Amino acid sequence: MINYNPKEWFTFIFRIHKADTVRKLFPMFIALSIYAGIVAWLELEVWKLPVNSEIKNISLMHGLLGFVISLLLVFRTNTAYDRWWEGRRQWGTLVNSSRNLAIKLQAMLPHNEAALQFFKVMIPNYAFGLKNHLRNTYQHEEMEVIPGITQAPIDISKHVPNQLAQQLMSKTMELHREGQLSGDQLIVLNNELQSFTEVCGACERIKNTPIPFSYSVFIKKFVFFYVMSMPFGYVFSLGYLIIPMVVFIFFVLASLELIAEEIEDPFGRDANDLPLDGICSNIRLHVSELL
Repeated sequence: MINYNPKEWFTFIFRIHKADTVRKLFPMFIALSIYAGIVAWLELEVWKLPVNSEIKNISLMHGLLGFVISLLLVFRTNTAYDRWWEGRRQWGTLVNSSRNLAIKLQAMLPHNEAALQFFKVMIPNYAFGLKNHLRNTYQHEEMEVIPGITQAPIDISKHVPNQLAQQLMSKTMELHREGQLSGDQLIVLNNELQSFTEVCGACERIKNTPIPFSYSVFIKKFVFFYVMSMPFGYVFSLGYLIIPMVVFIFFVLASLELIAEEIEDPFGRDANDLPLDGICSNIRLHVSELL
């Protein structure tokens, strides 16, 4: 995720960062410039169509469709941002649940250093396991090992967050059977442990349910034909200035679609995705301080 100062206007205008859509669309800018130049040259120099030609009426179509395409793109970006924000809310819930669980364990087990050491390692491990699960990977070096305790190995071919949540719950139930946690305390801890799996399920729902294919394809086709038909009608009033105009309009419309595509899956490694690495590191830091 890019950290920035929203008050620095001129810095944003004249700087091209790796998430800027100009980099991705630049080849299309060149192609559209050539295409618009050829259309303008054919209509003005070769065919020499009169200014009152019927082709000029194509611009009326763009005026009517411009409002429609703007509504579609606004709905598209709002939908993508809702997914991004929902992902951020879920990870905020995981941060709060991790802190609350650590605070309650410290209060309930003040003299059980072995149990506190277990949770000190395993609570952050769950956050890192969930992060890698959402990225379809597994980084063994991020998972800490409990000193002096032989743990059950993680089977990366199965659901890693579920295995980690099961270890957390098994340890809690073991403490209850040993009499170190009362039934009431177990109920209190269960709420925090349950929220871990609920966060995982919500994040999986966001990741595995993309924008419907037909809707996404329709917007791309709409933008393509809208831009490609512009030179035919506007060349009579703009001449060769139609070239930069077509490029700029395509830049605006296509950029909105690219931004929506990037943030609709907020758990990846794109520049505008959620800072999951930083969130996981903060969870490990805060839990270590508390326990």
